[in-house]
Amino acid sequence: MSTSGDLLIGVDIGGTFTDVVVRRPDGPTRIMKIPSTRDDPSLAVLQALERMETDWGLPPQQIARFVHGTTVATNAVLERKGARVGLITTEGFRDVLEIGRQMRHQMYDLALDPETPTFLAPGRFRREVRERVSATGEVLQPLDEAAVAAAADELVAAGARAIAVVFLFSFLNDAHERRAREIISARHPDVFVSISCEVDPAFREYERTVVTTFDAYVKPVVDRYLANLDAGLTAARVPAPLQVMQSRGGISGSATARLRPVRLFLSGPAAGVIGARMVGEAADCPNLITVDIGGTSCDIALIESGTPALRSEGLIDGFPVRTSMVDVNSIGSGGGSIAWLDAAKGLRVGPHSAGSEPGPACYGLGGSEPTVTDASVVLGYLDPDHFAGGHLKLRPELSREAIDRLVARPMRLTVEQAALGIHRIVNAQVAEGIRFVSIRRGHDPRRFTLLPLGGGGALHACALAEELGLGRILVPRLPGVLSAAGLLAAPVEHEVSVALPRAIDAVDLAEVRATLDQLDGRCRALMAQENIAAAHVTRLYFADVCYTGQGYHLEVPFEPAAPDPFAALTAAFYSAHDRTYGYAPKSPIRLVNLRTVHSVAGATRLPDEWAPARRPALVRKARILLPERQSAVEAAVYDRAALKAGDAFSGPAIIEQDDTTTLLGPGWHCRVDALGNLVLERAGN
Repeated sequence: MSTSGDLLIGVDIGGTFTDVVVRRPDGPTRIMKIPSTRDDPSLAVLQALERMETDWGLPPQQIARFVHGTTVATNAVLERKGARVGLITTEGFRDVLEIGRQMRHQMYDLALDPETPTFLAPGRFRREVRERVSATGEVLQPLDEAAVAAAADELVAAGARAIAVVFLFSFLNDAHERRAREIISARHPDVFVSISCEVDPAFREYERTVVTTFDAYVKPVVDRYLANLDAGLTAARVPAPLQVMQSRGGISGSATARLRPVRLFLSGPAAGVIGARMVGEAADCPNLITVDIGGTSCDIALIESGTPALRSEGLIDGFPVRTSMVDVNSIGSGGGSIAWLDAAKGLRVGPHSAGSEPGPACYGLGGSEPTVTDASVVLGYLDPDHFAGGHLKLRPELSREAIDRLVARPMRLTVEQAALGIHRIVNAQVAEGIRFVSIRRGHDPRRFTLLPLGGGGALHACALAEELGLGRILVPRLPGVLSAAGLLAAPVEHEVSVALPRAIDAVDLAEVRATLDQLDGRCRALMAQENIAAAHVTRLYFADVCYTGQGYHLEVPFEPAAPDPFAALTAAFYSAHDRTYGYAPKSPIRLVNLRTVHSVAGATRLPDEWAPARRPALVRKARILLPERQSAVEAAVYDRAALKAGDAFSGPAIIEQDDTTTLLGPGWHCRVDALGNLVLERAGN
């Protein structure tokens, strides 16, 4: 199917809403928010396509680019809805997945739960085979192919739909793992197979086993979801290929994403960070802390000098997943987070969420538990008739009833006091999350501008900035759908790595360059699948480096064309170690892994010219409740679409728009910049 249109579509599926951004070169940006469909998230995407044609007259046949951010991989883990996985390991290592690192995060709980993901492959679904590769890559014992076939037959007969293969030192010699996959696929062509030399070719057996087994666990789910979405787009006559956001902040084709699904865990949050970077660049704000508060969760990230912080390992549901990703701290604090009382009658908020089905009590869709959104309604921050652009009418009486029944009366508080308490707690939780990505990483948050996004970010921004001592907030024009906009700004990117364990003074530069050439070849093949010419590709190289004898490494840039590349690499490592840990002895170091990243820049469209609506900006006055105030105060309510560049006013005030609401606290000043962003500054800053 040929692509002849000019529509660019970004679709981000969240736990509560599915956000859609539509752009074309000669027209304004259009946005849409529709409730997510939990049972089959792709249904909301197809519903959006129907509404685009009926409401805006934009037929699917004109779509030239379709980029998607999804949480389907993460949800499969959180809800334990992945495939039944069988694990095949080197003889003697079948229990690595269960033994783990013997480290506990909860030391004093009376009932201790496992902190290793044994649910991925319980003992009866783990098998050993005879084979052995040495620590230098030599074959010590040939692969027992009959044992591989027997193990696969037993696992499939027991119900396994996917098999993970993790052999010792396969990152140095992958022949046995690749042969095992050939045997399994020949006997069971419908079974998905993940091999560690492709998923995570690096040392540390536990982490490599976990991420490979996770890849197998979500592979059938992601494959089915993307296949269904591909089929739905084809049926809707969408000519553009489906592209998917990866955890690292780049996008890839659907076919590649289906082969490497473990790289999709932070697909949605990564898009928000890319969108925030785009806004920051246009507004000349290179240092940002982003706070993406949606209906279900809050995703926090740091951008320094225009570059999002990356990490080589993250946590999914408390388990380590060693794959490169944007450094996002996700916490269960969103607009739909449920307020509840613990056994000691203490007020808690989250992590459980009402989502979109049934949603907060005020939605009137059957939800009966109080949420952060219900508290915002009681406090007067949200206009029941203007929520989500007026498409969803809220019922304040249901919010008051839920908070009164489950929070206020049991705690002997008024409904208003309980609502303020809910807001204080969620703000404290998000502030602690911001400290995690800033102070704990060696960054002073006061040097950064706070950029709120998501449907709830701007509502909490002033309170968060006051808690952390930040003096400046930048509210984008479309914060509620910025993740969807970020999808269109993200680069097409592919990253490949290989283990090369050597002492730095024993590394042969010719060997390093030959290894990088091989990695470049693999990335070029992936780019060719995206129909991208090599002339448009930018290449970057990185190395994982550690001190000799050290168990953990840091990623640093590597310039093989530098006059003395290893001296530059050593200096870069010492600098990174000092920044991360506060010290850097000039001791011998080792090379661990090499990595190449090929990317093609995303769409660099400038923001639409800000064209305010020709109507009064001041809509009305409202009575709202604020912390530390004994009674309700009067706040001006502004229509953001009618604010002109240069308009300025002070809080308390509320700025309403279709995709979010901004709360301007007392002591804060708001100014509309030339791009239509809201610049909030604390008095005396």
